[in-house]
Amino acid sequence: MSADNQNVTATKPKQKGKSLPPKLIIWLGKFVWTTLWQLMMSQLAPRGKSGEYLRPSSQFRDSIGIDSPYPPATGRYQLFVGLSCPWAHRTLVVRSLKGLEDAISVAIATPDPIQGGWVLPQQEEGCRSLAELYQLAKSGYQGRCTVPVLWDKQTKAIVNNESAEIIVILNNAFNEFAQHPELELYPEDLREKIDWWNEKIYHAVNNGVYRCGLAQTQAAYLEACNELFATLDEIDAVLANSRYLCGDCVTLADIRLFTTLFRFDIAYYGIFKCNRRRIQDYQHLGSYLRDLYQLPGVADTCDLESVKQDYYGNLFPLNPGGIIPAGPDMSSLLVPHGRENIGKSTASS
Repeated sequence: MSADNQNVTATKPKQKGKSLPPKLIIWLGKFVWTTLWQLMMSQLAPRGKSGEYLRPSSQFRDSIGIDSPYPPATGRYQLFVGLSCPWAHRTLVVRSLKGLEDAISVAIATPDPIQGGWVLPQQEEGCRSLAELYQLAKSGYQGRCTVPVLWDKQTKAIVNNESAEIIVILNNAFNEFAQHPELELYPEDLREKIDWWNEKIYHAVNNGVYRCGLAQTQAAYLEACNELFATLDEIDAVLANSRYLCGDCVTLADIRLFTTLFRFDIAYYGIFKCNRRRIQDYQHLGSYLRDLYQLPGVADTCDLESVKQDYYGNLFPLNPGGIIPAGPDMSSLLVPHGRENIGKSTASS
């Protein structure tokens, strides 16, 4: 045997044992991941018997008023919000439209993907997280620590943490301090109609996108998805002859819908699998979204990058790789909406 052959023989790697069959590797991987996914989803998203997402109720439900323990005042109250959260976003929009920036301060919390929950970039009331703030307000609190929070700095108390009620408070309770007290987003003569839209939109759209994205069975997902797009189709038809949901003036119903529509093409279409149609593909919903976005001060409350970072970067069970999409291009929101005269010709005829 030549020296070269001896060298080849000496360096020949030892033969390893047989590798696992690809079928077994795939089965094992799916079993482990599915088990972990179900465990994580049970913590992230409470589910019903059919695998549908069940949103827990808010627990702090006080109001602000002359006869309340929390009277109207400027500088006394603070909003704790997350820029990615559609529920918190509602409160920022109403605060901006009413011109309450000088009366009500804002603290911005950010999601902590490692520990879970919301953290504060700087101490607020001696707290570095929303969980600590909730404990300060109610020692031994065991519920979810969510945004938004309407906080009373004087009594160190959470006045309210239900976004639907906070936006009514912001609309009604601080007019003496507002720059735009004449703006009425919940007028008496439209309240029945506004409440009807709010109930419908909450279940099918606001919470509907979460029912799609956090569904844990195919049946639960399809039920939520069908209801979501049936409702969007219905709204689109209404907007053909009405500038806003309740006529020619913006109401709380529009604001509650807006914060979901703003996130739809960015996040819900992709990560929540709400992908039958984009909002910009609708004949009227796309221009309606632009109309609301272009209202004075509203665009300043919208943070595209925070939305993408939170939904794609922090929802590990839905996007384990954490890859954040480069798009979409939202510059189309600045295109003229052309809705100024919708409904006017019908009303005058």
